[in-house]
Amino acid sequence: MSDTPLRTPFGFDSTAAEVIAGVDLTGRRAIVTGGSSGIGVETARALADAGAEVTLAVRDVDAGHRVASDIGGTVHVAALDLSDLDSVNAFAAAWSGPLHILVNNAGVMAIQELTMSPSGHEMQFATNHLGHFALALGLHDALASAGGARIVSVSSSGHLRSPVVFDDVDFAFRDYDPFGAYGQSKTANVLFAVEATRRWKADGILANALMPGGIATPLQRHLPADYAGQALTAFRAAGTDFKTVEQGAATSTLLAASPLLDGVGGRYFEDCNEAPVVDRRTGPGRGGVAPYALDPANAERLWDLSLTLTGLG
Repeated sequence: MSDTPLRTPFGFDSTAAEVIAGVDLTGRRAIVTGGSSGIGVETARALADAGAEVTLAVRDVDAGHRVASDIGGTVHVAALDLSDLDSVNAFAAAWSGPLHILVNNAGVMAIQELTMSPSGHEMQFATNHLGHFALALGLHDALASAGGARIVSVSSSGHLRSPVVFDDVDFAFRDYDPFGAYGQSKTANVLFAVEATRRWKADGILANALMPGGIATPLQRHLPADYAGQALTAFRAAGTDFKTVEQGAATSTLLAASPLLDGVGGRYFEDCNEAPVVDRRTGPGRGGVAPYALDPANAERLWDLSLTLTGLG
């Protein structure tokens, strides 16, 4: 992280189309996980509109094909269940040729009951982090062959709710907390970007993490029916608001394709700008990034743990 946070001409109200205007991605290939709903759709649309060949990596292939048809351009659809490492490994093995942009966008949020993945790990950590970790490792050679690749790790201000609790990532001893588990997984998304950049920069691969903003999307499907309304009230009380889906996809799109991010890696962004480091969590919409999410020692420790948990070590 630099002493002076990186600033761009864009901000809270910017849309994905605006941040990528004038960028030509012809000849570039991109993968967007979770590209059949929410901000994944608009991220994929922006990349495709700029000329990229985009693959929507999704659980619901039928929904993916509907989105691909709506977007137009060169958009493919492939099955991917991030909670299932066999699915992740199969997807990576089937990929051929270079990969210029990997947008790790898919996720689950605040599952109300402790749920384990097929490999035996807490479902939010397994889906949001371990699945994307294994995917990136499986696609490393494709990214390296691109001659300058970017990984976009979609995190959240929810990371401020919890560091990675290395001694108990699966809640074997702690009481399960839906938002604590979500926060842990989102911290892991930031730490992944830090360590991937350290390890892979020499291969021409850079990774950054981001908070898309408060947006009402299917991500909240596990939450009570009145959650979105309550959250919106809290955001407005803090002097901010929900974003549209097009605005919510802006920071992902910026990190994926803007020349403003050339040579930049291992950082955390919100509202299209690098976020400040904060020393405590405050109210909704306040933002910032926790020091533990950027800590190099934590990032290296998580990488090593993830290799063990995915069987890739």
